Amino acid sequence: MAHFAQLNDSNVVLAVNVIADADCLDGDDNESEAVGIAFCKSLWGSDTTWKQTSYNNRIRKQLAEPGGTYDATADEFVSVKPFASWVLDSDNDWQAPISKPSIPEGKTVTWDESAYQADNSTGWVLTDRVVD
Repeated sequence: MAHFAQLNDSNVVLAVNVIADADCLDGDDNESEAVGIAFCKSLWGSDTTWKQTSYNNRIRKQLAEPGGTYDATADEFVSVKPFASWVLDSDNDWQAPISKPSIPEGKTVTWDESAYQADNSTGWVLTDRVVD
């Protein structure tokens, strides 16, 4: 199965659709993004914009997700911003404003945006790891 992200005029991902591999094959039976895009346009409108993506992150860095963006310069997808305080680094990865602490055995760490907004020297919260 092939995955294609529909983009708006600002390169925001509107949807990710899955189509059959056969609908992406050129006349020599080679996978072709252009053929897949043409197929998507035949289904969802000739005025739509599409980029191929992949669930295993082999095409354009990571799987596109609705609300995420496409960076045309880097030719890769950027995930949805996880928290208001996080910033995009030069690799198009979101980073917390403070470093993640070491995680002691039996603990897990999560980001708490409210804690960070109240005191921007905090934000990471250690909790006991839940074992199923």
